[in-house]
Amino acid sequence: MNDDVRNIVLGVIVAGISAALGWLARTALWRRRLRRRQAFFGLPDNSESLLVVNRGAGGPDLSVMRYDVFALLELAALIKDCNAYAQVVPHDMARQGFGERTEFCVGGPASNRRMAAHLSSLLPGVRVNVDSEPSPDRGAFQIGSEVYRVEPGKAEYVLLARLTVDQSHGTRPVFLFCGQTAITNQAATRYLARHHERLRRKHGNGSFVLLLKVVNSQAYGPDVVEQVADVTRAAQAPLPVPAPTSHRASS
Repeated sequence: MNDDVRNIVLGVIVAGISAALGWLARTALWRRRLRRRQAFFGLPDNSESLLVVNRGAGGPDLSVMRYDVFALLELAALIKDCNAYAQVVPHDMARQGFGERTEFCVGGPASNRRMAAHLSSLLPGVRVNVDSEPSPDRGAFQIGSEVYRVEPGKAEYVLLARLTVDQSHGTRPVFLFCGQTAITNQAATRYLARHHERLRRKHGNGSFVLLLKVVNSQAYGPDVVEQVADVTRAAQAPLPVPAPTSHRASS
């Protein structure tokens, strides 16, 4: 074997080794990112999660509003990327505790009984106006001392939360997408899909509650979303109880 052939053979071997090392490095990086994503969502390989949605009012069969279907599609893609599975459950049929399976709960408390229970148990500092009569405060959020009113199609708010409880209840998180309108639920799931890596870096695998605002949805749909505030502390602290008013009988 002359020198030219030897150099060609060595070059091929070195190129092969470099390609193999590059492939191994990329695979290791991909697996590391996958494990981080799985830990954030509480979805190890082949695990099952719950997608809790509203049940349509037209009958006993499960039917979901259009924007909530879009929200479920966003979440289904995230779940699939974690090599996990999802079970769609109506809000009035989801009867389990916290932490057994990762839960994604979509919809406001006026139409989602499971969401109402989560707000009461996990976010006592949040109050949602669920009055059926039209008024400026209908659908408004009260978080601590602040009130956020809805302007349909212009400025609509949604809570995006990742919540965990103590170890005795299990280790899987509950994700809440509690919007003032149906399109805000989709906006929150899309926001999570786009920014989950940044959220993981900032909050780790702990609890957080973000207040998001969907801007001009009548023109931009669910795409233009602003983070208004991190309201974790206010949302988890009980609202102050109003002092009772004393009424004296007139003499």
